[in-house]
Amino acid sequence: MDTKRHIDDWEISSRLFDEETGEIGADIPPAPPAEEPQDFKHIGARTPRIDGRKIVTGSAPYTQDIKLRGMLIGKILRSPHAKAEIVSVDLSGAKSLKGIKAVLQLAEGKVDFAGQQVAAVAAVDENTAEEALRLIRVEYKPLPFVVQEGRAMADDAPQVYDDRPNVQPYRDYKRGDVEAGFKQADVVLERTYKTSVEIHHPAETHSSIAKWEGDRLTVWDSTQAVHSVRNALASALQMPFSRVKVIKQYMGGGFGSKLALSNQTVVAAKLARISGHPVKIILSRKDNSLCVGNRPSTVQKMKGGVKKDGTITALTLVNHTSGGLRRGDSCSIPFMEVYRCENCTVDDITVYMNTGASRPTRAPGHTQGTFGYDGFMDELAAAIDMDPLEFRRKNYTENNLGGTGIPYSSKGLNQCYDLGAEAIGWERRNRRPGEGSGKIRRGLGMATQIWGGAGVPGTLADLMIYPDGSVEIKCGTQDIGCGTRTHMAVVAAEALGLDPRDITVKLGDSDYPYAPISGGSLTTPSVAPAVRDAALKAAEALKRIAAQKLEVPAESLVLADGKVFDPDNQEKTIAYSELFQGQERPRRETVFHGERKGLPPGYAYNSFGAHFVEVEVDTETGRIRVLKVVAAHEVGRIINRQTAESQVVGGVTQGISATLFEQRIIDGTIGSLVNPNLRDYKIATSLDVPEIIPIFVDMVDPRINILGTKGLGEPPRIPISAAIGNAVYNAIGVPIREIPMTPDRVLSAWNQKEVG
Repeated sequence: MDTKRHIDDWEISSRLFDEETGEIGADIPPAPPAEEPQDFKHIGARTPRIDGRKIVTGSAPYTQDIKLRGMLIGKILRSPHAKAEIVSVDLSGAKSLKGIKAVLQLAEGKVDFAGQQVAAVAAVDENTAEEALRLIRVEYKPLPFVVQEGRAMADDAPQVYDDRPNVQPYRDYKRGDVEAGFKQADVVLERTYKTSVEIHHPAETHSSIAKWEGDRLTVWDSTQAVHSVRNALASALQMPFSRVKVIKQYMGGGFGSKLALSNQTVVAAKLARISGHPVKIILSRKDNSLCVGNRPSTVQKMKGGVKKDGTITALTLVNHTSGGLRRGDSCSIPFMEVYRCENCTVDDITVYMNTGASRPTRAPGHTQGTFGYDGFMDELAAAIDMDPLEFRRKNYTENNLGGTGIPYSSKGLNQCYDLGAEAIGWERRNRRPGEGSGKIRRGLGMATQIWGGAGVPGTLADLMIYPDGSVEIKCGTQDIGCGTRTHMAVVAAEALGLDPRDITVKLGDSDYPYAPISGGSLTTPSVAPAVRDAALKAAEALKRIAAQKLEVPAESLVLADGKVFDPDNQEKTIAYSELFQGQERPRRETVFHGERKGLPPGYAYNSFGAHFVEVEVDTETGRIRVLKVVAAHEVGRIINRQTAESQVVGGVTQGISATLFEQRIIDGTIGSLVNPNLRDYKIATSLDVPEIIPIFVDMVDPRINILGTKGLGEPPRIPISAAIGNAVYNAIGVPIREIPMTPDRVLSAWNQKEVG
């Protein structure tokens, strides 16, 4: 697996799979057809996490928990300026402090955002490290900066980069003839939707430990990508990949911010090399707010035409998005894909600013784009007096690119609509937005989800059967809190007739067989098929060995309860532990290699879903209460229903938080972040979480992989903001086109309606 594939994992998860973009995993044989639905014992059942006790008792080792002999504490000095020239850096005070073992200058020339690293120290304890940072003297010459999107787009705005303007087109798309489409329409609407910058804020902030042994480096990292970090770190240090090892056992959330090599990991490695001691760096909550990524803001200008019968005739989108020092998010895929429309144009435009660079945040672009697009769908439906669900069914498509492209490998969105509408009681919604009276208004809304999550061909897993019959599965993936250890055990146990607790699972180590990042809903559809492949090979080998010992045909044998037996002759039974007695088994027969095969060309591989929401809006205070969420998803075959439902509940909760509360606030006059903590950066609490009902259309995708499973990490995060917005629109009769939907924004919209 080459470096480019590691880099492109995230892009693979969300881009279309067709002949124009190139086949994903073209060098890997296509996957065999998915196994037909069958009565599995473990797959699809509710299996408790095999490591659940460790996690809830606090014995699971997170990176921040690890202590090594002689370990030092690293700290990083960061720029207080949004943009400045570094005139001088004096490290002498820090170097002379007792207990300081290494000092490192990290920046020269200039800094481009408040929070950029300037210098670092390694000390015998945290207090000494912090004192050393205070002793470092840096002289800055402040330069003009820009930290607000509107200002950054002005002709006279300070330029963030010397080699390019602040406003940069980076994606455009066109199909059909939009002008002709608008002429066919009975109604044409133009609307603008906005989303704020969202900070990842995982419970466990970013952390790294680096230890050198000669010319070999071992890093314990809170990461979503052990193989990618290994490769990128080795490249940064200009050393062979084979001399770097990355370990990640447990992690307290990442949501995309831990998908790539982080600066503190490189700094820890350099400080460790200078000092000759292991070095641990744990970022503060403020650091986490400033410099390890965010979800870019968007301003989405939409225009749409529709006939009275509900047919969408034309759509245009111009999206201005800022990822700070990095490009923003494209919001165009939902716009291009979800509903049938032959005439469509898209322009995604990045606006650079002097703020920390963005990183992928759970369903990048899709979350913001779906808020705007599915909100726009409700406004179009209202303009022709059509039920929003009926409007979506009218424009349903079985092909991608708005019905103009290749067919989907499978699509259960209509079933999501059916199940979700029934569970929420869709017939109770206001016939027209804003019907009703009184201070408290209730409403129902819904929205649609599309995502990739096809998995990465070439993912590997090794299964070993030891002479005593015990089983170990090994894969270089990572469990980021979603239950990867458990689904690996479930898949292996199913094929071998064991209980998941009988399987030893080893992951989170770059020395193990290749696996992609855990992001983009890639993990399960990448890893589970590889484990299944290895386990089926092992099962066949066990049957062949048992057939010789039992003197029966291998095809007549079954595996269950740690035994191989003939169901028609119970006397023909042998335990796994007895299979290898009396012989020396060569290694080639005890290790079984599994691989996730390729994606057959000619199909679009996507997951689908629909969220239905009931809200209550106080028209005097502007407060929104989410009362109930029904989240219906089609993600192929469900591997573990218990952890799948947990994924949905977590994604919905995170979405409610961003919809109602979360926004990064920067002071435009000084360029500093105003709310770099969890006191001032508001997130949802348990009091804000409503009843959440996960529903799965448990259908098997016949082509995507041997198990027919798709990814579930992103889907429950995508439609919830739009569904809440549409429910508010249904309740009060006026759309809130910006998130977070704070009380002041609700009251402003309500008062304008009342005056109007």
